Amino acid sequence: MSSPTKKRKRDAPDPSTQGTRSIASFFQSQAARQAQKEWTPLSSQKAPEANDQSLSDEALARKLQAEWNNQDVTATGTATGSEGGPAPEASILPEPLRETKKAKPKNVLSLQTSAGAEDTVSPSVPFDQTPLTFDSTKYAQELKAHWATEGGNASYALLTQAFVLANATTSRIKIVDTLVNFLRVLIEGDPSSVLPAVWLATNSISPPYHESELGLGGSSISKAFKKIYGLNNQGLKTLYDRLGDAGDVAFEAKKRQSFTLVRPKPLSIKGVYQSLTRIAMSKGSGSQETKQRIVEKLLQDTRGAEESRYVVRTLVQNLRIGAVKTTMLIALARAFLYSKPDGAEFTTYTQQELARLKKDEITDIYSSAEEIVKASYARHPNYNDIIPCLLEIGVTEELLLRCGLQLHVPLRPMLGSITRDLSEMLTNLQGRDFTCEFKYDGQRAQVHCDENGKISIFSRHLEQMTEKYPDLVSLVPQIRGEGVSSFILEGEVVAVDQDTRELQPFQVLTNRAKKNVEIGAIKIAVCLFAFDLMYLNGTPLLDRPLRERRGLLRSLFVEIPNRFTWVKSLDTTSADSETVLEFFKSATESKCEGIMVKVLDNEAAANGLSSANTANEKIEAQTGTNGQKPVKGGRRKALLSTYEPDKRLESWLKVKKDYSASSETLDLIPVAAWHGNGRKAKWWSPILLAVRNPDTGSLEAVTKCMSGFSDKFYQANKDKYAEGSPDVISRPSYVEYDGEPDVWFAPQEVWETAFADITLSPTYTAALGLVSEARGLSLRFPRFVKVREDKSIDEATTDDYLALLYRKQSERAQLEEAADAARDVEPEDQE
Repeated sequence: MSSPTKKRKRDAPDPSTQGTRSIASFFQSQAARQAQKEWTPLSSQKAPEANDQSLSDEALARKLQAEWNNQDVTATGTATGSEGGPAPEASILPEPLRETKKAKPKNVLSLQTSAGAEDTVSPSVPFDQTPLTFDSTKYAQELKAHWATEGGNASYALLTQAFVLANATTSRIKIVDTLVNFLRVLIEGDPSSVLPAVWLATNSISPPYHESELGLGGSSISKAFKKIYGLNNQGLKTLYDRLGDAGDVAFEAKKRQSFTLVRPKPLSIKGVYQSLTRIAMSKGSGSQETKQRIVEKLLQDTRGAEESRYVVRTLVQNLRIGAVKTTMLIALARAFLYSKPDGAEFTTYTQQELARLKKDEITDIYSSAEEIVKASYARHPNYNDIIPCLLEIGVTEELLLRCGLQLHVPLRPMLGSITRDLSEMLTNLQGRDFTCEFKYDGQRAQVHCDENGKISIFSRHLEQMTEKYPDLVSLVPQIRGEGVSSFILEGEVVAVDQDTRELQPFQVLTNRAKKNVEIGAIKIAVCLFAFDLMYLNGTPLLDRPLRERRGLLRSLFVEIPNRFTWVKSLDTTSADSETVLEFFKSATESKCEGIMVKVLDNEAAANGLSSANTANEKIEAQTGTNGQKPVKGGRRKALLSTYEPDKRLESWLKVKKDYSASSETLDLIPVAAWHGNGRKAKWWSPILLAVRNPDTGSLEAVTKCMSGFSDKFYQANKDKYAEGSPDVISRPSYVEYDGEPDVWFAPQEVWETAFADITLSPTYTAALGLVSEARGLSLRFPRFVKVREDKSIDEATTDDYLALLYRKQSERAQLEEAADAARDVEPEDQE
């Protein structure tokens, strides 16, 4: 009698004709797996023999188990199986099962479905309820009892439930409520899991200046899919072509995994985060193998298809739950208003107390807490420090002291608003003192120096640049004047020609190496043009007016021509428009991008304002209109000259030469393309461009571009996005576009694009619902300007900004029509 192993080998169909791996192929590979001392459960998708087609996977497995038992009774007559019958002989069992056959631990089941997890609470928690009715204490107690049986740590299943509910809605309010309630359960049930949960929910594992990256390629995920889910190349490609998202592929593959022979240990939030940390820390020889094993272990231990989906989305760093940075900060602020850990002494609100308040009163409470958390994060963007403080003291003013400005922790930079041209800028700043500064075409840098002489340099994205600029590091002792012990200053690093000392464009600066730069080997010299001072001798200066901060910078630091100096500036008022125009022209002639315009003094202290104006602006400051557009017919907005981290206010305005030429430019993301025609048949043309939706994380198609490209650029672009390369992907689910391009690009670049005007479109989805419920926005006559190498896709133009430009365009058109109508009736009036 042939053994079951031989029968399966003899009767199994040709592997090349199988679309998926069967249970037969699972056991055929055991010899190889035993040699490697490794076993991974695989799925059964088809019956291995023709006469077994009508059997379910579980029935088929039991049939095979019975065959082994019968043979083993004949061979040994004494072995005992897991169901009380004879056990299969050790040589047939996978390595882990041969070990468990002796020990018989409780977690070994002969047939255990992947859906048979004991945690019935996590998948049913209604996180999307309003926080005013959600009973966090009830669920925290129930879950703590379950977690105690599994090691005491919050399960990843709970985080998965929050992801599922957040992904199921486009409502910003619902997403925030979901995260608030999830955090409340963790705060009350397992406070130690709050920090790793926040990192996982924000698609990161560390602050940007720590440079911790997973370094996982698509091949690592593909290999794990094949090994854990039993997919072959064709099956994997078919799934990915249909779904377009690695997480969705994992979801479908896990659903098909009908049973496992060893029940996986439940994943915990801490465990997943620690696995990601180990992946990021794996360096050097053998690191890829180490990372691969960690990835496979994560997928193997997932319970259920949803866990698989979000583990994989975490690995590829694209959660797609609509929870951007601001959403998480809001959720944290609100969660700590409702909940606190056992033993914490800070004050929280009961649901009954908040329910008795009016909606506006609740909004005020929320806003105050959110401003504290946002301000703390803007000054100290590291959850490793902020979360422990919140767990100890809650949302209080003390948070700004404990997690405020700190040396060698970069603060998020203040940003300038875009103004269309000089005339609009002068109108906005009418009656105010301001300074105009050259806007250099370089790289923004934040320089930190402590009392011990340690120096750190950060980019506008908070990335470490200290190794990139050793020449600037060596310069710091020379520029620090007497009496300066520690400081944080900000400036623009610009490439300078070593012979002529002329300023060079940003593209030249990008040719500098980023790591392991030796001063003697530097070929591209740079100059730091300083424009702000935010910290001096242990004292933050953020609340001081710009005039004072700039005075300290220029009086306490030493200028070194062509290496360290001040931005060229002009202090003036809107009344002196001719001087401002000449200054703008000199900036553009000096190869600058344009000018920055900044308010010098806080309004109450500004010179030249009438008492009525000053009083009005004090009122506006108190009513929260600081730096925001006023409502139609309202008073002028108050513009403060303080340094406001991570805010884009109209107390800083940028006027670029592109804006002054009566046309805007947008920073768009290339996401797809078509094969060109005629002379362009060998290239990609046109190319589909998109804006980003900061609320959902999706990319919304806005236009096709085929103008402004040189033949050299076309060829480079074709080489970069060659079919079959990693930069060409299957249709991604996060790009909103109904058409069918010939090829999809992996979103990774930002292209500056000019255009004639913005129009409503039935084809494109950009800003759909922001201007029209039925139509999105598109661009007429788009023209490629350049690749924005200084910008990541997170800084591309947003859909709400596109909608803002459209509304401004409509307002200008109405004014022009009114002016034309006035001119048409003027002769009649004269008669």
